[in-house]
Amino acid sequence: MTEEGFKRKLSAILSADVEGYSRLMGEDEETTIRTLTAYREVLTHLVEQHNGRVIDSPGDNLLADFASVVDAVQCAVAVQKEIKSRNDVLHENRKMQFRIGVNLGDVIQEENRIYGDGVNIAARLESLCDGGKICISGTAFEHVENKLNLKFKDLGEHQVKNIVKPLRVYRVEMSDESFELPINEGLQLPDKPSIAVLPFDNMSGDTSQEYFSDGLTEQIITGISRISELFVVARNSTFTYKGKAIKVQQVGRELGVQYVLEGSVQKSDKRVRITAQLIDAISGHHLWAETYDRDLEDIFAIQDEITIKIMHALQIELTGGDQWRYWAGQTTNIKAFTKQLEGFKYFYRFTKEDNAQARKLFEDAIALDPNYAAPYSLLGYSYLNSIYFNWSENPLESFEMAEKFAQKAIAIDDATDHAHSLLSQIRLFQRQYDTAIEEAERAVALNPNGSTAYALYGFTLVFAGKFEDAISMLKKAIRLNPIPPAYYLFFLGLAYRGIGRYEKALEAYQKALPQYPNTIVVQLGLASCYSALGRQKEAQNAAAEVLKLNPNFSIDFYSMTVPFKNQSDLDRHLNDLRRAGISN
Repeated sequence: MTEEGFKRKLSAILSADVEGYSRLMGEDEETTIRTLTAYREVLTHLVEQHNGRVIDSPGDNLLADFASVVDAVQCAVAVQKEIKSRNDVLHENRKMQFRIGVNLGDVIQEENRIYGDGVNIAARLESLCDGGKICISGTAFEHVENKLNLKFKDLGEHQVKNIVKPLRVYRVEMSDESFELPINEGLQLPDKPSIAVLPFDNMSGDTSQEYFSDGLTEQIITGISRISELFVVARNSTFTYKGKAIKVQQVGRELGVQYVLEGSVQKSDKRVRITAQLIDAISGHHLWAETYDRDLEDIFAIQDEITIKIMHALQIELTGGDQWRYWAGQTTNIKAFTKQLEGFKYFYRFTKEDNAQARKLFEDAIALDPNYAAPYSLLGYSYLNSIYFNWSENPLESFEMAEKFAQKAIAIDDATDHAHSLLSQIRLFQRQYDTAIEEAERAVALNPNGSTAYALYGFTLVFAGKFEDAISMLKKAIRLNPIPPAYYLFFLGLAYRGIGRYEKALEAYQKALPQYPNTIVVQLGLASCYSALGRQKEAQNAAAEVLKLNPNFSIDFYSMTVPFKNQSDLDRHLNDLRRAGISN
């Protein structure tokens, strides 16, 4: 201790300010303050996510300290990338660029404030920067040089105000990597074998048997998705090609995969014939083809054989853990299995009537095999969906049923990833944020190709206030599901809105809108973002749509249903809605 109330510590200091702030204020004071407020929130979120804390933020300045200089530099890089991306939508003379200095040095701490040369040097480094750049001290450089995948330029020694010795300065050389969403862009091949399973053709001559070929396709996708050595595109994307005559090369390009599995199913009475072929989507060459003509009871063995054939063709060995995950939640009861497949057909239609029919079929599957874990989790989702889509007459009872069936599925088989995702959502709405995140992490660990698991993980992180992490998870979900369901995009809109990137949030909401034209939450997102951007007419139009869909909509009631962990995140959203014209 130096004296009572003071203590010294070694700290990594980040100092940031706005280049040309006086000019921006002189040209348009109101817009500058609005932009600065939004950008300051971005910086604060990023500091917190990199294990730092904001010490002070007067005017256009921000001062933060970190226990680790690695965290401080990584935070600075994340800030500059984020601000650059946000600036891209602004007119050239309204772009707001930050200069950032990072130093590692001794500071004096008094309660929540810090002083000393360690702070002064960070401020001097910032002043040596150009807008959009990062300068770090020699002491900081020594600690990060071999720990970060970054390039640094030695700017030599500089004599700076009130610092006795010349200061060695390094500039972080920023890459051109962006955080933009790769929707509708060329997709690079992953760094491991990648595969898309196209819907197997129904060759039975009976359209009522369509559910069986679709369900079998889904089961194959679900099975191989749990194999960590593979990259597997999700069902939603591959089923967009159903019934279309299309070349596998085009599928490979559009979904960003090297291999495509296609086939057909012919089911009659107690027999089934399945053909399957694995094709290299780049060369068009067939790697293998097989026909299975078996009793219907052998369907499980056929699924296993197809998976093993894929592994052999791609020269992948199943590890013990992957084998354990692959067979998770399975049954040997063909009637129970068939009921679940039929339930899939209705479950994915997302209407009140179809949800009820899917629920009945999942209940039938459970009655036939009470130890079949998978239909329990799907049954739980049917109850949760009835709340999300306002189909339930008793939401509290539906919520309790969803929790009951999630726990039942996990009790039967803890390796059922869908059940852990479901339980994550339940814990989120119970405001048990840490447990919700743990369950979401468990789901993606069990199913490394589970696009929905990543999407729901992102949704959980949004309300926990971890917006950047949420965006990362949602981008993984969309890469695994390049033609994503609308709710992935809605979740992404929530995440971008959370960090104040309202233009990106609008882009995501607008892409979700065609599938969800009558869904209040999307219109609320639009109203909130337009309001935050000062686009009052568009905000009022979206608000009018909300009230058209629900004339009795109440912000007070709505505020109790959205599980934000941080009151400030909720308050910001509600204030934007009120400015849009939605009152209590």
